[in-house]
Amino acid sequence: MSDLQSPTTGKNGAGTATAGKASEEAPTEATAGADEPTATRRRSLLPQSTLLRHLVVLLIAAVGAVVLLEITDPFTNSQLATLTYYAIAAGGLTVLTGMNGQISLGHGALMAVGAYTTALFLSADEPLPLPLILLAAIVTATAVGALVGVAAARLHGPYLAGATLALAVGLPGLAIYFHDVLGGEQGMRVRAPRAPEAFESFISAVSGNSATNTKWLAYLGAICLLITYFLLANLIRSRIGRTWRAVRDQEVAAELAGINLGAWRVLAFVVSAAAAGLAGGVLALVVRLAAPSGFTLVLSLALLTAIVIGGLGSLLGALLGSALLVFLPPFVTDLGAGWGLNNTEAAQLAPFVYGVVLILAMIFAPAGFVGTLRMRWLTRQAKRSAAQPSRG
Repeated sequence: MSDLQSPTTGKNGAGTATAGKASEEAPTEATAGADEPTATRRRSLLPQSTLLRHLVVLLIAAVGAVVLLEITDPFTNSQLATLTYYAIAAGGLTVLTGMNGQISLGHGALMAVGAYTTALFLSADEPLPLPLILLAAIVTATAVGALVGVAAARLHGPYLAGATLALAVGLPGLAIYFHDVLGGEQGMRVRAPRAPEAFESFISAVSGNSATNTKWLAYLGAICLLITYFLLANLIRSRIGRTWRAVRDQEVAAELAGINLGAWRVLAFVVSAAAAGLAGGVLALVVRLAAPSGFTLVLSLALLTAIVIGGLGSLLGALLGSALLVFLPPFVTDLGAGWGLNNTEAAQLAPFVYGVVLILAMIFAPAGFVGTLRMRWLTRQAKRSAAQPSRG
């Protein structure tokens, strides 16, 4: 067997049964090992139908994003642009933590790598096309993530969290050390490219609204978010995703099936780092600044709390947690101002309410919002299935 062997190719289907037990999203895979011909047919049909299903969801989400961006005001457009880079990073982190079981407190640093890479390329006299710049941000963050993943592949639990914590604390400080190139504490100003004429024509044909630069950046972030989630969703439902779940839930069984645990953990870290690099690039474009103060430990903790509240291992949960992270603080601040609090008191109320929401979610929805709803739905379905034979 190869080092990166998937459990679906284990002898007599034993590995498939292991991966199926580790997956809550595809419970039917648990019986594939007992029926080899059926497992073969499912392996040939499931990727095709899954891809088609995800394409339909992608199309619906794209239409919804256009409608949402066209019916909202410029300030909400800027909030939605902020949501996109949070959700991209949270989606990559939920793959690492929720699917593979690795806790990372250093994703803010990986976002900094993507942001500074984007800023450096855009500072050139004749910058490259924007897609190539974002691709460079992804590649650079992926390389850093691969190095960190190899170093942390043998670490677990608090040891891994400590290693990534050191990354989050130390890496942004390089901008201060190389202040001549990276701008020091003041950071680097990012020259966001203007919206192309094709975008202006598209907005004029769709809604007749003005194609502002804020709206252009919001659309750019939405495109990156949709592409990222489409790729991650297909990856999660593939053999790679099932192998990650097997490594997360049954390390001993996975290793006995011939899976190289370290290699698969590094792969999860690389995928997550790629998403963080893209998120950092989008952040640099939206904020128009890459500075150490924007990539502190608070950012990494915020991403972790977003996926915990939304539901570990769920891209929808990562999106909902990111939305809560973006929209709850200004809502609470405005609410506090309406109650007669001054600006300082209203601003301090926001993190307090967010902490209360986090505590309540851990008590009443320990699997996150999406995970708890999914478990309740599965429990209800199981009760219905168990009650049907007795009625007959």
